[in-house]
Amino acid sequence: MAPLTGCDPFDRDGEPAPGPDPLAPLVDEALALAAAYREAAAAHPTLAERLTPIAEAHATHAAELARVARMTLPSATATGAPAEPTSDPDAALATLREREKTAREAATRACAEAPADRAALLASVTAARAAHLEALR
Repeated sequence: MAPLTGCDPFDRDGEPAPGPDPLAPLVDEALALAAAYREAAAAHPTLAERLTPIAEAHATHAAELARVARMTLPSATATGAPAEPTSDPDAALATLREREKTAREAATRACAEAPADRAALLASVTAARAAHLEALR
């Protein structure tokens, strides 16, 4: 039975369809979020105890998403241009909240479109991102 989304990542033999896995953007996003939290924790040591567990959660999510997608994680995380450093911890938290909100929305969409065998993982990632938003209040 084909998924209702019209995007079936598996061919008729149960093998992954050619092309990038739909989880790839979420892997990249989780890696970028982990790096952003680490950067903010390094720039604002008073926030490190609060931000480090969230960075670790995003790194764990990236690893699990990559495993499911049969992807290899990069040895060094390339997150593009580094975030503009800020000397204001409140501004750093506001930036992380915005990024986390965007990431939660992406995970929610991916969960709704995912085949059943991936939905539980994506629901877990979505729930964690919602919890991260609460932790950033």
